[in-house]
Amino acid sequence: MNKPEYDAILKNAIQSEIDSQNFYRSVADKMTDAHLKSMFDNFVKEEKKHQEILEGFREAVPESLPFKEDRNYKVAETTEAPKPSTDMKPADAFKLAMKKEEEAMDHYLDLADGCTDPEQERIFRDLAAMEREHKLKMENAFVDVGYPEVW
Repeated sequence: MNKPEYDAILKNAIQSEIDSQNFYRSVADKMTDAHLKSMFDNFVKEEKKHQEILEGFREAVPESLPFKEDRNYKVAETTEAPKPSTDMKPADAFKLAMKKEEEAMDHYLDLADGCTDPEQERIFRDLAAMEREHKLKMENAFVDVGYPEVW
């Protein structure tokens, strides 16, 4: 992979993070429950951090990112993504969000699998780990809201 290709991938990833921020902001704006609104506002902040990390990658590649790769409950893989709507229930909003995080995670893993440069592969795996952590949060929130009987 040459520098322009790498830069194009990072630009695409940055745009994906911006799109996620916009999505979570729009969901937060529709939430009437203060706890859920706060949770989605925090997701906006986390996606903003990802954007900033990716923008930093365009300047210099960090040694490593502090994320674990081993946790994946695969709740998102067993559910269908609902269509976004203004009257979306919290469980459906979390379901849609966890599917978006799953797609981002899979995208970064695909990029890592295609890398011939070990450093770039590691970066994409680190990005996938970040998205996996977000997916885990969404899955936990989905289970908490969608299945209160397990509390």
